[in-house]
Amino acid sequence: MLFASGADLQTINPLLTVHPLAKQVQKNVLLVTLARYDSTLTPQPYFARRWDWSADRRTLTLHLYGGLRWHDGRPTTARDVVFTLDAARDPATGYPRLSDFAGVRDLRATDDTTVVLRFPTPVARFPDVLTDLAVVPAHLLDTVSRAGMRRAAWNEHPVGNGPFTFVTHEANRRWVFAANPDFPPDLGGAPKLERLIVVVVDEPTTKLAALAAGDVDFAGINPAHAAFVRRRAGLAVVDYPLLVTYGIVLNTRRPPFDQLDVRRAVSLAINRREIVDGYLYGYATPAAGPIPPDLASAARPADSLVESPDSARALLHGRRIAFELLTVGSGEAALEQMIQARLAAVGFDVRIRQLELSAYLDRLYGAKHEFDAAVLGIQGDFALGYLSQLETLAGAPLTREPVAFLYHARGVQGMNRRVTGVRMDLRGELTTVTRWDVAP
Repeated sequence: MLFASGADLQTINPLLTVHPLAKQVQKNVLLVTLARYDSTLTPQPYFARRWDWSADRRTLTLHLYGGLRWHDGRPTTARDVVFTLDAARDPATGYPRLSDFAGVRDLRATDDTTVVLRFPTPVARFPDVLTDLAVVPAHLLDTVSRAGMRRAAWNEHPVGNGPFTFVTHEANRRWVFAANPDFPPDLGGAPKLERLIVVVVDEPTTKLAALAAGDVDFAGINPAHAAFVRRRAGLAVVDYPLLVTYGIVLNTRRPPFDQLDVRRAVSLAINRREIVDGYLYGYATPAAGPIPPDLASAARPADSLVESPDSARALLHGRRIAFELLTVGSGEAALEQMIQARLAAVGFDVRIRQLELSAYLDRLYGAKHEFDAAVLGIQGDFALGYLSQLETLAGAPLTREPVAFLYHARGVQGMNRRVTGVRMDLRGELTTVTRWDVAP
């Protein structure tokens, strides 16, 4: 079964990646997490078969499944869990959700199947990060320095412990995984698919043509092409909510966005409904803030400003302000051009610069944060930990309006009907991949 991706997976190492599909592959294909969310977004046992809280909710004890092995035959134990969590909370590693471990005071393995986490203050709910961070093999990575994790040989030839085994990786072409017949029934058992191949197809029109020709089974499609796919015999459209919010991240560390009035003017100039209707064909929701409507019960930061071009012009006092807007891709950049036109009308001269994904991520997430502004799809999490990541990226708290939020995305996948058992939802594209099958 072939699943098309618009870019390579960046890295297969869960300690390093922010790439949404890479994270899906890590925790649903190659590796396992301690817990996982069910369809009601309630944490359920997985590799941790159960857990206990102390009476004061400052100690969490995880009881692990004892029969899971790495694909090289070594057992997966509490040592692997402690190694993974310790590496994630070491700033030298560069784990994107480092702040999620700020409240962990201590963690240790008391035996091969028990891990104890201690917190300085009571914790109200199961830590979301434990459903997101897949466990990595200590015996293959413990000789690698934390700062050198990006250069680890394991990243290119990973040994996992999940329902699929790694077969091969051809850079910027494909990742190949094969069903693991020995994956324990208690964790879901062997997948129905014999092989899962993630193929890199970076041009949207090429991806659509490959889907129509039957050369791939899944392809993320432009909402404008959804009607075309629905009309094709043998194809279907899978439309599902995402925990992804798009916005323009404004770097407050450098001019011109070190000025609040300039940041506010950007937000006031944007017509979000125009973007949702004209660019996304209704497959999104206008964003008044960073939290999607599917998490409406969550505590929200203040909403962003509504559109008001006249107010934006007033804030700029007749100035023409130039800046570079980074984005990913090599195509026509329709979204960025819509933004560019709206901003030009109030006094901004925007130069669009498209980059390949890895170069884009280096510019944004690198230590120097080498960007003025960037269109970014912000991968959410159920505990809202991504809000602090946004603040780190922009260099200012959200109360200082460092992000002009655009829309909350929906996933739109074209699918070959020969694949059965597919369900995609807020948890991601590959959450149920072990139950997918291909009709003969």
